[in-house]
Order: sequence, then C-alpha cells, then structure tokens
Amino acid sequence: MKELVEFIAKRIVDEPDEVDVSEEETEDGKIVIRLNVADSDKGKVIGRRGHVAESIRTLLRVAGVKNGTRVTLEIP
Repeated sequence: MKELVEFIAKRIVDEPDEVDVSEEETEDGKIVIRLNVADSDKGKVIGRRGHVAESIRTLLRVAGVKNGTRVTLEIP
C-alpha cells in the first residue's frame, strides 16, 4: 500500500524526489501510512477542501479491505 501512495503522490507533485512515504503497523493491526512532501506541494496533495487527500484515503481503504486490514493516511 505504501507503493500505491508513493505512485499517486509522485504524479501529483512538482518535486517527486521530495516524496517520502513510511508505513508502520500499530499494535491493533492497523496500518498507518505517513506521506511527506515538499512544503510547496502540500496543497496539491491535500487538494481543495481535502478532496485529493480524501480520494487517496478512499483508495487505501479499498486496498485495505481487499487485504483484510485497516489503513490510515497521515499527511504531516
């Protein structure tokens, strides 16, 4: 799932080399994916009213259901 987020993010931003995606599993089996991008690209990843970020989260939920896990996306 980390690869999915990285693939999407690199195609949205102006500085794809600055995209950093990390994945960690919590004690309750939930997967947390953190997406870090350049400050100038945060608006593109979040989108107007958060629509782009919400779309990425929806894709992750679908992929998580397929794998039987819960997935959360964080954009610090």
